Amino acid sequence: MKVLDVPYVRIMSYAILEDDRGRALADQKKEERFRRLREICARFLDAGITPVHENCFNFGGMSWEHSLEMLAAVPGLKLVFDTGNPGLTPDFRKPFPYPNQDARESYERLREYIVHVHIKDGERDPETGKEQYFFPDEGVCGVATIVEDLLASGYDGDFSIEPHMAVVFHDANVSSSERARFENYLEYGRRFERLLDEVRHRIKK
Repeated sequence: MKVLDVPYVRIMSYAILEDDRGRALADQKKEERFRRLREICARFLDAGITPVHENCFNFGGMSWEHSLEMLAAVPGLKLVFDTGNPGLTPDFRKPFPYPNQDARESYERLREYIVHVHIKDGERDPETGKEQYFFPDEGVCGVATIVEDLLASGYDGDFSIEPHMAVVFHDANVSSSERARFENYLEYGRRFERLLDEVRHRIKK
């Protein structure tokens, strides 16, 4: 990473501890998680590389409050914010069956710690767990408003796209031909470029 001048490394915060009904256990062994994360992050920070945590299905992604608690306990840790993950991830602060998180609320609470952004848009049915993925800003996550606020606030980091539409790494049931995946990725990128141009135009007005 030093040779390639890679500034960030993405990490997670270990799996959510659940019972056999899918309910989060009261004891998430936070202190042990944080101890391990501090050790991991210190190794990267000592090498001049910033560890960034993604708001995915792990302890730090259980809600924006969990993210803030983790950041307070792990010095030097920053965030990569996935715009689609709140719409796909249960809000473990609330009663079971957990509703999805609110993307805009999560973004606003975590904005000051964000150094990289994944572009995704999706929604989970809390009752069945079924997930749907969309082109950027065609789902429920308000991708355009988040991107506009980021740029208007002076964000100068990168964006990466994570469609999850033609294939999903962690779901073997979602599959398609290599050509279809290629075309979907290109179309997703083109649509996000258009969205980005429109947002920049609005900001300049």
